[in-house]
Amino acid sequence: MNERAVILDAETKVAERPGDHEAELRLWLRLLTCTTLIEGEIRSRLRDSFDVTLPRFDLMAQLDKAPNGMTLGELSKRMMVSNGNVTGLVERLAALNLLERRPSPTDRRAQIVSLTAEGRRTFRAMARTHETWIAKIFAGLSRSEIDQLMALLARTKASARVAVHGDAV
Repeated sequence: MNERAVILDAETKVAERPGDHEAELRLWLRLLTCTTLIEGEIRSRLRDSFDVTLPRFDLMAQLDKAPNGMTLGELSKRMMVSNGNVTGLVERLAALNLLERRPSPTDRRAQIVSLTAEGRRTFRAMARTHETWIAKIFAGLSRSEIDQLMALLARTKASARVAVHGDAV
């Protein structure tokens, strides 16, 4: 049997291939698969049930948390997208009378964006349904498993931040 074809157990891999990061790569792929699967289902359900895109839902969620509104720059930062993406979303939602824009009292170049009363009602109805979908998606996990997963993902997030920023954030 070819030496390269030998299947190594985990302990042997660590000893013989200390640079082998198969477990980390499998973890990354598992996280990505879960995210893609869940996000795709939520996108589809939002479109089918409410005729709304996930980015529009996300923008409305940010504004629902900010009753006094936010600038386009703040929205862009929170949503981790470009100002151009936010501007397009805002224009489409404003055309539907779901949000309004007004000049910033402190910066005449900026606009404050907030949900209209209709926008708030619409978003909250979607959010209740969305919450039910999420609960059903995770129904196979116990409360204890969810708590454990949250703790592990918090550590994962901290590790990723250190890798990205070079120090603890």
